[in-house]
Amino acid sequence: MTETASRPTLEAVAARAGVSRATVSRVVNGGEGVREPVAERVRRAVEELGYVPNQAARSLVTKRHDAVAVVIAEPETRVFADPFFGLQLRGICKELTAHDSQLVLLLTEGRDDHARVGRYLAGGHVDGALVISLHLDDPLPELIRRAGVPTVFGGRPGWSEGAPPPAAGAAPAGGTTAVAYVDSDNRGGAREAVRHLAGLGRTRIAHITGPLDQTSAVDRLDGYRDVMADAGPGLIVQSDFTVAGGERAMRTLLDRCPGVDAVFAANDLTAAGALRVLRERGLRVPGDVAVIGFDDMLPVAEQTDPPLTTVRQDIEEMGRLMARLLLRGLDRRGAPSGGVAGGPSSVILPTTLVRRASA
Repeated sequence: MTETASRPTLEAVAARAGVSRATVSRVVNGGEGVREPVAERVRRAVEELGYVPNQAARSLVTKRHDAVAVVIAEPETRVFADPFFGLQLRGICKELTAHDSQLVLLLTEGRDDHARVGRYLAGGHVDGALVISLHLDDPLPELIRRAGVPTVFGGRPGWSEGAPPPAAGAAPAGGTTAVAYVDSDNRGGAREAVRHLAGLGRTRIAHITGPLDQTSAVDRLDGYRDVMADAGPGLIVQSDFTVAGGERAMRTLLDRCPGVDAVFAANDLTAAGALRVLRERGLRVPGDVAVIGFDDMLPVAEQTDPPLTTVRQDIEEMGRLMARLLLRGLDRRGAPSGGVAGGPSSVILPTTLVRRASA
């Protein structure tokens, strides 16, 4: 007997439950109008027979694919090297699994990949999209808008809240499309970190930024400047959220400002790179230079030498809330493209300073 022949059918479930095929279809697809005792009989028959609905047929009835695209606007080498993305994906997976929905992972290596992602989303394969690590000049928002796919962003997008994604190469324009996103209090967390360093008596506090085409890095730089308004430009070095970038930036900083006595790094990987260079130069941490990171990714923060004082953001929870926002909007139906229907358009999670040995 072939696999197809042995697979239970809708008719077999109907016969086992003693109801019509239409009744089984309504129960399986979450429809209304079936009395609970009858629905329970159908569910019992489904379980006894091991019936699995045909997804293509089910989609025709429910208009849902039970699949969500997670679009990470980074090359795969960055995604699989940075624990941040794994933590966020774990939160997303937990929420989607709880709602019996599948995750489709899409990465962008270059402009050709943007077009590929846009075509996939426009093809009606998924119910919505979660977009992570967006850059300010990224064409993805416009491609998603054209695809008409409900979307939640991880991190505050670069255009004004309440405005639609701008066309590629165009300035943002006003509009009414809701922008749904989940972010952390990047600016407030940065302020707390720098105030802690100042409270330790440090007076030459430097900042190694993240890539300034991402709003999280810009917000953390702004938080640094809120406290260090008089800091000279030599105390700020731009980097890229990577260990290697942190090493390069720390060397530049020490060559430029050898008297620096504290560093606020834009993320934990950057801080780990800075710590390596300080150790190479024979500088004691925190005796000579105190160091604070941002993220509190335990695989990084607890294994640096010394263990890293850092600003904690709940990365896994951010992923979970992104998925929850999207699914709630889909359940309400009628979500506008680029947003989700009803409910809050954004969530900002608090941050906390976690003190360890580096500061």
